Amino acid sequence: MKLADRELSLTRPGKGHKDLRAWDAADELLLEAYADHRGDGPAPRVAIVDDAFGALTLGLADCQPVSLADSALSREAIAHNAHANGLDVSRVDDWRAPPQGPFDRILVKLPRQVDYLEYILRWANEVLAPDGLVLGAAMIKHMPAGCADRFTRLMGSNEPQPARRKARVVLARPGEPRLDGWAGLWRGYRTADGWGAEGLPAVFARERLDIGTQMFLPVVREQVQALPTGARVLDLGCGNGVLGLSALNLRPDLAVTFCDVSSQAIASARHNHDRALPGTTARFHHVDGVPQGERFDLILCNPPFHEGGTVGDHIALRLFRQSARALTGKGRLLVVGNRHLGYHVKLKRQFRQVRQRAADPKFVVFECAPRQTEGGRS
Repeated sequence: MKLADRELSLTRPGKGHKDLRAWDAADELLLEAYADHRGDGPAPRVAIVDDAFGALTLGLADCQPVSLADSALSREAIAHNAHANGLDVSRVDDWRAPPQGPFDRILVKLPRQVDYLEYILRWANEVLAPDGLVLGAAMIKHMPAGCADRFTRLMGSNEPQPARRKARVVLARPGEPRLDGWAGLWRGYRTADGWGAEGLPAVFARERLDIGTQMFLPVVREQVQALPTGARVLDLGCGNGVLGLSALNLRPDLAVTFCDVSSQAIASARHNHDRALPGTTARFHHVDGVPQGERFDLILCNPPFHEGGTVGDHIALRLFRQSARALTGKGRLLVVGNRHLGYHVKLKRQFRQVRQRAADPKFVVFECAPRQTEGGRS
């Protein structure tokens, strides 16, 4: 990526489709807009939100920006690219403990989910200096419906810039609405077990139980009943934690680990656990994939098939490989997926046995047994 004063070498570590660039026109336009609106006087205090691979954080490294990302993948990618370019990025914050203001400039890669955009803008109103400025940008095809409405309603100004190279920058001054008192901060539903599953705006299916999980849950409950006392269960890509919490509600003796690439998902799962099942054993990890070095008797997984603007099965395949290594000898992976993705073929490459447990015209649930090594252990 070429900048005015240097060139950055950026890659997409841990991602599928490595032939794709680690930056886009929206990143370049944001950096240009920052240069045009930097202001006079001392260097401004800058925050950057959801910089996927480090183009913004490293492009503005000289002003030591604070980088904040919902995705653990962004944290890993920024650290990787910082090292590759000989730059020092000490940390990337997330929404569990966001940085404190005031900030003079906040650069945002605009998300696809409009509720998550509202979350970011309300947070920006809390931490912007009175004369501060939000600079948001995205590829036009990725901008959420209702984007203009959210800027107009929430911010002190809405200043969309002319589209260039299929991307657009939006400038905004601070407004009044904040996260405190926002009725849309938590949304959720009642589970069949009677407890409330709530989620923050960046969480998948936070307002209703998605149809794949609806078919998955009866199989999960049946499998959980057969586990030995104190068995270790992993809710992989937990979202609001509905799978793992359903297991704990049925079997409070289990030790359940929740992990998700989204910090808002982990915060939501912990929130739901603490409200519904506070006396049970649960751990929470903001990580991409299976926590390293751990072993589980049961792994529950409803893998995503899209990552930002990239669609494919690369995420699921990586989770399958990690799960195969993390199961105990008698452990099992339960996975649900869209029928058209053909997971049964891919799962057979990693597991000794793949058995269909449930199916309808759209979704399929599989139970997978790990391969055995020469010593008889997986």
